[in-house]
Amino acid sequence: MQTLLGTEEYAAFKAALSTAPPVSIRLNPAKPMAEAVALTDAPVPWHPQGRYLSDRPVFTLDPAFHAGAYYVQEASSMFLYEALRQTVDFSKRLKVLDLCAAPGGKSTLLADLLGPDSLLVANEVIRNRVNALRENLEKWGSPQVAVTSAEAEDFSGLEGFFDVIVTDAPCSGEGLFRKDPAAMREWSPAAVELCSARQQRILTAALPTLAPGGILIYSTCTYNRAENEDNVTWLCQEFDLQPILLHISPQWEIVVTEGGYHFYPHRVRGEGFFIAVLKKNDGEPARKRSQPSMFKSLKPLNKSLIPETARWLRSDAEVQFFETINGEVMALAAPLVEDYLTLDKPLKAKWFGTMVGEFKGKDFVPGHALALSQLASPALPGVDLTREQARLFLKREVFNLPDDTPRGWALARYAGLNLGWMKCLPNRVNNYLPAERRIRMELPNAE
Repeated sequence: MQTLLGTEEYAAFKAALSTAPPVSIRLNPAKPMAEAVALTDAPVPWHPQGRYLSDRPVFTLDPAFHAGAYYVQEASSMFLYEALRQTVDFSKRLKVLDLCAAPGGKSTLLADLLGPDSLLVANEVIRNRVNALRENLEKWGSPQVAVTSAEAEDFSGLEGFFDVIVTDAPCSGEGLFRKDPAAMREWSPAAVELCSARQQRILTAALPTLAPGGILIYSTCTYNRAENEDNVTWLCQEFDLQPILLHISPQWEIVVTEGGYHFYPHRVRGEGFFIAVLKKNDGEPARKRSQPSMFKSLKPLNKSLIPETARWLRSDAEVQFFETINGEVMALAAPLVEDYLTLDKPLKAKWFGTMVGEFKGKDFVPGHALALSQLASPALPGVDLTREQARLFLKREVFNLPDDTPRGWALARYAGLNLGWMKCLPNRVNNYLPAERRIRMELPNAE
């Protein structure tokens, strides 16, 4: 680092590593909430919904966090918004791949940018991280998402399919030293070499799926040249790519380097980060691929069940309903069904659209994903909870509701945000929050 920065700047860098890491969140524009903004003390300059917090609250105890009103994201990585804003036309119908997506920070950011007829594929190869990715995207509520768990090589049958590929590659983690002591213990020169080679393997497998004229975002949370500038040079030499120069405010203190941009903790209010934007030169469009006529594990929902299912969704929702082999009813954005069919053919582990519920006999039981989704009808009955009641709901503990509470299915709401489903009966309330989503820590005394 002293070689990279010089003696004087290295001293400032080293001192910064002894300070507390900043805390930042990114607000969900689809779930506005004044309280979330009130928590913040300053904006993140390169993202309109990014906010710094003056201290770190216990996010687990905040009902707004469980409702998806905001995502806890490191500020430097929010620069992805600015990189995309300057290089991608989001008014067009796009297909976007977030190749290394867990736990979902960049995927939720991408979802905000995409129009309703664009597709986001959020992929995570490590299976024990997929559940966190699915949960965070479910809380965010965007309906035009596919979650996949595949190696980069598994996408090889999708030549020229994606307009944008975001690769936040697994790296040696030097930019995390301040907030994650384990990253320091695991670092070694050999690990740097291993990561650089792994990054090249991932990129080599993924790049054929990028369409001519498409955009590749390559990022790491590390500083060394082998994983950053050297890999950008390699990309330009080995593939038909060229780096794109971004317009950066000097006040942001981002360091411009060959082909990319460095974020250093002594310069920015954020952690270590590197990002490069590259464009694939125009060429022959991909040949038209054969289109499957049906999904491997989804079948169209029985037509007689569609009216009951549809009444739970917004009246303007453009979806098609399907059913899994387990009886779950899925809503897939209608403009994207052909794209989902294309993905279904080469990929094994994938989850498409929004699970809106299931039928138990003739009765429809709404799903938790529908409660959090932008597809949920605003006319659905709901019960407004206090902060204390919302915490008890999220812990799946008993709390009292007024005697005049309407009977039947109702959304548990906090500050206008949906938390999940309750079924209000004459002498009790059944809580349908999934057990794996409940708060497990002790609640503080009532405020």
